[in-house]
Amino acid sequence: MIVVTGATGGLGGATVEHLLKRVPADQIGVSVRDAAKAQHLADRGVRVRQGSYEDPATLRDSFTGADQVLLVSGNDPAADMVGLHRNAVEAAVAAGTRRILYTSQQSAVPDNPYRPSDIHTATEAILGASGVAWTALRNGAYGPLDQLLGPWQRTGVITQPQDGPVPYTDRADVAEATAVVLAGDRSFDGPVTLTAPTAVTFDDFAKIASELTGSTVERIVLDDEQWVADQLAIGVPEQAARLMLSWYQAARAGYFAEADPLLAELLGREPRTAADRLAAHIDG
Repeated sequence: MIVVTGATGGLGGATVEHLLKRVPADQIGVSVRDAAKAQHLADRGVRVRQGSYEDPATLRDSFTGADQVLLVSGNDPAADMVGLHRNAVEAAVAAGTRRILYTSQQSAVPDNPYRPSDIHTATEAILGASGVAWTALRNGAYGPLDQLLGPWQRTGVITQPQDGPVPYTDRADVAEATAVVLAGDRSFDGPVTLTAPTAVTFDDFAKIASELTGSTVERIVLDDEQWVADQLAIGVPEQAARLMLSWYQAARAGYFAEADPLLAELLGREPRTAADRLAAHIDG
């Protein structure tokens, strides 16, 4: 039995879809906040149980009988995510789970300026002390490109703070690879990194966008505080703006610069590149 948390979300839901292509539905379970939202999975034979990181008792029930549990990391900036992840790990251990997999982040190391790294490093430490086999899937950044690049298609300009090379990764590729790991015979102990094959910068994006559109797309570097002020002016909360700023700071310090070949190995093909994704975004 493989149990996936967050199975009504983007990454968790896509992972379950790929699992259904690889293992019988009655060997898949999901732990979700609202079971009604997973009815489409129950209709296909997946075991659906209500479970919440805030309620360890429900987690223990939803993890019952699981050989493996995939813990999809939470992202509520107002919550004690380390404490909630601890609840999930302890529930999986109590349920007798053989292996816990956790969706971490590329370069989840203690000195990474990007603030969520602290949550991931702390959770990985909890996993390491759990006494159960564990795998941390350190996924490359897979956020939407329109959110990352801003309104460049309208303005012809990518206007963001100074950045650095990042192997921007397709969430669909990450989900498929996660299913491959869960359904396969090969064990991965500790942290592994899943990224697109090439790291690119905003300068690279501007060049790619110019080639794809046939129009010059310019890259303008904003001072950090000016960028934060601009974000506040369009209604972004300061906490959210400074959180994102810490990501730019980590990128330009080189924390995300290294691409890893494992994702391609798991997929048996080349993952989608930043250029592939940008082309699809333009076409869409």
